[in-house]
Amino acid sequence: MDAKLYLITIDKNPAEAAEIAANVARKIENKETKLLEVVQSLGEPLTDEDRTIRAKAIAYLGAVLNGITGKSVTRQHVSVLAEFLCARLEDEVALKETSLALTALVKTGKVPKEDILKVAETLFKTVDMKKHPQGTRFVVLTLLDRLMADYRPVLKEMGDDFVTGFVSLVALEKDPRNLMIVFSLMRVILVEFDIERHVEALFDGVYCYFPITFRPPPDDPYQITTQQLKDRLRDCLTSTPLFAPHLFPPLIEKLDSTNENVKKDSLQTMVTAAKNFGPLVMRKYYGKIWDSVKYEVLNALPNESDEVMDEALRVVKELGSTLSYGLNGTVPEGSPLAIYVKTVSKECLDSLKEPQTKKAKSAAILLSTVASSSSSAYYGIVVNSVPALMTIYEGAEELVKQKSWMEVILHMLDAGLSVYGTWGDLNPAPVQENPLAKFSERLFEIYSQALMGGSKDDTSKRLIALKGLDKMARMRSFLSEADIGVVVVYLNEVILEENKEDVRKQALDNLLDFSKYRSNLLIEKTFPSLMAALPDEEPKELVVVPYPIILEALAKLSLDRAIFDVLITRLLNKLIVIVRNNAGEQYVQAILATILVVLEKKVAREDVDVPNYYGRLATSILTRTFIVLLSSEAASCFRVMHSNSVLSVTARILNILIRSLSSEEQSLALKELWKLFVSGEPSQVRSAVAGGFRPFQGESASELDSSIIIFAAIFAGLRREVEIPQHKHALPDFFKANVELARSSATSEVRQAHLVITSVLVNKYASISGQVSEVVDGLITGLKSPNQSLETAENNIRLLFWIGKGLVTKGDKSVVKLLPRLVELLNSQQFGSVARRGFAVLFGDNEFINQSNHAVLSRLAKQKAFALSVPEIVEGFKSAQADLKSNYLVALSAILRSVPSEVILPELPELFPLLLQSLDLDEDADVKKATIGTLYVTITESPGAAKEHMKSLITRLLKAASEVSTNPPRVRASALRCLKTFPSVIGNDDVRPYKSLVVRSLVPVLDDPKRAVRKEAVTCRAKWIAIDEPED
Repeated sequence: MDAKLYLITIDKNPAEAAEIAANVARKIENKETKLLEVVQSLGEPLTDEDRTIRAKAIAYLGAVLNGITGKSVTRQHVSVLAEFLCARLEDEVALKETSLALTALVKTGKVPKEDILKVAETLFKTVDMKKHPQGTRFVVLTLLDRLMADYRPVLKEMGDDFVTGFVSLVALEKDPRNLMIVFSLMRVILVEFDIERHVEALFDGVYCYFPITFRPPPDDPYQITTQQLKDRLRDCLTSTPLFAPHLFPPLIEKLDSTNENVKKDSLQTMVTAAKNFGPLVMRKYYGKIWDSVKYEVLNALPNESDEVMDEALRVVKELGSTLSYGLNGTVPEGSPLAIYVKTVSKECLDSLKEPQTKKAKSAAILLSTVASSSSSAYYGIVVNSVPALMTIYEGAEELVKQKSWMEVILHMLDAGLSVYGTWGDLNPAPVQENPLAKFSERLFEIYSQALMGGSKDDTSKRLIALKGLDKMARMRSFLSEADIGVVVVYLNEVILEENKEDVRKQALDNLLDFSKYRSNLLIEKTFPSLMAALPDEEPKELVVVPYPIILEALAKLSLDRAIFDVLITRLLNKLIVIVRNNAGEQYVQAILATILVVLEKKVAREDVDVPNYYGRLATSILTRTFIVLLSSEAASCFRVMHSNSVLSVTARILNILIRSLSSEEQSLALKELWKLFVSGEPSQVRSAVAGGFRPFQGESASELDSSIIIFAAIFAGLRREVEIPQHKHALPDFFKANVELARSSATSEVRQAHLVITSVLVNKYASISGQVSEVVDGLITGLKSPNQSLETAENNIRLLFWIGKGLVTKGDKSVVKLLPRLVELLNSQQFGSVARRGFAVLFGDNEFINQSNHAVLSRLAKQKAFALSVPEIVEGFKSAQADLKSNYLVALSAILRSVPSEVILPELPELFPLLLQSLDLDEDADVKKATIGTLYVTITESPGAAKEHMKSLITRLLKAASEVSTNPPRVRASALRCLKTFPSVIGNDDVRPYKSLVVRSLVPVLDDPKRAVRKEAVTCRAKWIAIDEPED
């Protein structure tokens, strides 16, 4: 009954038919029926004259077999069924279904050995793959793959019959999916079977596919790549050394091809063959391979890419590595390696006699590549070539020849680094002493003279000298400790005296190498030199190396913990000196910024030692900041620490440090900071400070008001579980105090600090949600009061948006009510211009309210706020008076530049008219640039939305690109980049009507005062001119 139902259903509903077969399989598994009973139930359909019915019957049998395991069938039943299916392999119509059934039967693991042999023999004798479509061939190959995986020892017993049968069966296969299986099976045969009597046939059967030229169609469902096929074929060709005499001659011949891909494939195959075939085989062929491959390096064609040369270099390197096997740094006279390195050296030295030529540069690369292949090859190359190279230098009188020679030696030094390693390498160095060390003194002298004794104007030679000295100093056991110290001194002098930026940068890069493994040298030699060069007071005239350059160098060199410790000590001491000498805020800021830069880099690379610096830096910096509270005349000079620029850097340093601490450590730190800033108690910073500094009680001296910036940065970095000290200012009172100070503080910097603190409180401390609601309601109600001054009202609006920032960031439900009320402010003649700027606060990123500062974040916070705000803005814009519409456009721009494009795109039909009008806001460049950025994303990701507004969009972008007086360079360049995308993204048919307008209008822009704009104009105009022109 099940069989008949399957045969009826299979054409109408394959899924239902598969379920029928699966149910039968479950019955067999549950012992409710037997496999032979299932076969018998098929009856006549298995032998029916109608070939379609026969195929369906076997398909049913295969589907049932696919659902059973070996536990539910006996070996006898399997044998009977295997014999039956094997006989059916002769039925060409049902070959696919029979192969599927046999594959399922083999999976049970109970097919007897004699039946496996019979299946394989029948496949080879009766199946003609050329008669069958790809799908059927794939199923047959899958059956073979299963036999190979599960019954390989049995197949090996077939001996020559299996090898010849397989080669005949798969001959001329062309389908990529099938070839992936063919190549895999072929490799198993080549590696594990006895193939000595069939080497030529097997090679011909594989090599006929070389090189692979297959290119997958764009909609290929199987996702087979050209590279996958190449890799499988290469594995076959290089899997047995028996292929060597057949493989290398045609590969060498193919190097004469003009097709780069053919060359690369041939060279890549040579590399793998040299690696797999081993030294005993390669000693017969390395000479011919070298003779052919060297020309790809020494005589590379001008129109040939570097990829061919790179692959050729891989071949000669692999030859050196293979021939070095088992030599351990020695080069026995007469060995294949000895002959090889002598041949390479002689060939390259002929070209290196004139080191300034192009061929000489290729020869140097070739020589060093072979040298880097092994310690033995390196020894042989150095012994055979370096003495001659030294002779060439001694006879070189022309400066150009000397400089080119130094470049050649750089390559040899690279080979030495590759073989002998650098400081800190964990791998042991070769036992053989570095043969190049014999020439180290002379090389050190040559490169030192080029750097320190030659002309300062010969920049290229000095750069070569710097690189050479760096390589010598880094190479293990090459220079003495004294010479390495001299190199560091040279580098110090270059940094302090050099006026060429690229030379100074190279010297600094070299010192960076030292900082990683020889930090003691920097501490002993570099830091004293650089610190001594820092002036003790603000420079009043130009110096050779300004202090910013020295500080930048110190920052780059100080990531290592030991060096950073020294940097902190030296800079904090220098800070005291320059402040007492009445240095200006710029110099003080630069000193502190150096510490900040290093801390930022350490955080970026996730150094674990950052928390260790809080105790040391925080107390020192805060003490120097607040020492001004002392009445002594000596302390008055520290007022520079309270300039806004210095306080900003100080705040960022302390923010990085505090946020790196654990909750417990932050709690202890906050208690001391609370005493200093809030409660007025004696603290660790300075006991004398407490008497005159209470910024949250309005009792601090006006000159210290701005120091609240520091507290805001520290407070923002606290983890949400850190509790505020419960003194007389409990959390609600502290919140209200900040609200009041955010509204009434005299300076914008102080107000901003209190706004940040307020927003952080709203975001991290849910317990004050009731007070937050009261404040929000009170602020909005106050805006309606006619007695409120404009300044107070504007401060209240800013406070509303910063409170909103804390709520939006954590996705608080109260934003549903708050955001529409904020949008309403845009329609106010009095407050709209302030409110529109608030949306940048609400949606934009903030350095203190983010994940790094442990803010409470909702993953979809911006999307939720977008959905609540933008529809209200669109509707408000439509009904607003003409002079208020710009408020909505500015607010919308602030939102769009801060929200992911995938959130914006669904709303484009509604937003596009507003975006176009935003381009008409001449008074706000930031809005224009943000709008153009949104339009760019729109055009590239949803070109259909732009088509409806083509004329207006192109006209406005041309205006933004051409009007210099109202649009800064960044806006003009952005407009041109956006305009440039039209032809390729929107399509020629839609943009063709505007071609002449754009091309004509861009002519004046080609003479824009700014080079970046002119460059964009040229490429943009070329794109439009090319519309409808035929491609080359």
